[in-house]
Amino acid sequence: MTTIDTPVEHGESEAQARFDELIASDARIEPRDWMPDAYRRTLVRQMSQHAHSEIIGMQPEANWITRAPSLKRKAILMAKVQDEAGHGLYLYSAAQTLGITRDAMTEQLIAGTAKYSSIFNYPTLSWADMGAIGWLVDGAAICNQVPLCRCSYAPYGRAMVRICKEESFHQRQGFEILLTLMRGTPEQRQMAQDAVDRWYWPSLMMFGPPDEESPNSARSMGWKIKRFSNDELRQRFVGMLVPQAEALGVSLPDPQLRWDGERQAYEIGPIDWSELHEVIAGRGPCNAQRMQRRREAHEDGAWVREAAAAYAAKRAEAAA
Repeated sequence: MTTIDTPVEHGESEAQARFDELIASDARIEPRDWMPDAYRRTLVRQMSQHAHSEIIGMQPEANWITRAPSLKRKAILMAKVQDEAGHGLYLYSAAQTLGITRDAMTEQLIAGTAKYSSIFNYPTLSWADMGAIGWLVDGAAICNQVPLCRCSYAPYGRAMVRICKEESFHQRQGFEILLTLMRGTPEQRQMAQDAVDRWYWPSLMMFGPPDEESPNSARSMGWKIKRFSNDELRQRFVGMLVPQAEALGVSLPDPQLRWDGERQAYEIGPIDWSELHEVIAGRGPCNAQRMQRRREAHEDGAWVREAAAAYAAKRAEAAA
C-alpha cells in the first residue's frame, strides 16, 4: 500500500529542503523563514544564555564603580557597564524574533533553569581585576563572538556586529589598565600579575568543554550558528594572548605553555574541567550572590514594568 504525504507533511518537506539550501549556500535565515524546531530551540538557548551573561556580567565590574582610582576611571567603567546592559537588550530583542518573550527568558534566569557564562561567578578582588576582565574575559568574548557576526540566523548576526565593536574597545581598555599598573610600583605590578593569575584559566574555560565533550557544538556548527569548535577558538585565543602578555610584562600562569612548531600553535597545560563543572552546577564562588542580586533587582523594578504597561495601555485606548 502506497503512503501519500499529507499537504502539511509535503509542505514541511519542501520547507526543510529550502532551509537546507540556505544553510548550504551560506545565506541567512530570517525570522519569517521556516526553520526546524531543533534549530529554533538551539538559538533560543544560546541567545538567551548570551543575553543573561551580559546582564549578570554587569555585577562584577559594577562592584568597583564607587572605588575606581580616579574620576576618569569611574566614568570609563560606568560606560562599560552601560554597554553590557545594552548588549543584553540587543540579544533579548533578537531572541524575541524566535517567538519567546523577554518575560519568559527572565523568568527562566530567575528560576535558575537558564544558564549564563560561568566566568561571572568569580569575585573581583582588586582594581586590577577590571584590567584582567577587560583583557582576558572580553578578549575571549571577542574570539568567540566575532564569528557569530556570520551566524546563519540573521538577527543574531546583526546584533553581534555592534556588540563586537564595543567588546573590542573593552578589551583594549582592560589592556591599558594592566599596562598602567605594570608601569607602576612593585605593589601595582604584583596586583596586576595576581589578577592575571586568577582570571587566566577561567577565561580559557569560557569557550566550553573540549570538543569531544560538547555534543551541541557540532550541531551548531552544522547549522552555521557557530563557525569554529570550542578547542579551535581556545587555541586562537591563547595565540593572541602570548604576544600581548609579553608586551604587558605579565606571565601567563601555565608552566607547560610552549610553541609547537609542528602544529604551528601553542601547546597549553591541562585545564581543570572539574572547576568548570562545579561553577556551572551552581557551586562557584559567587553563584548564589549573583542570582540573589539579580532577583532583587527584578523585584525592585516591578513598579517600573507595571507603570510602563499601564502607560502603553492608556495610549492604546486613546488611539482606539
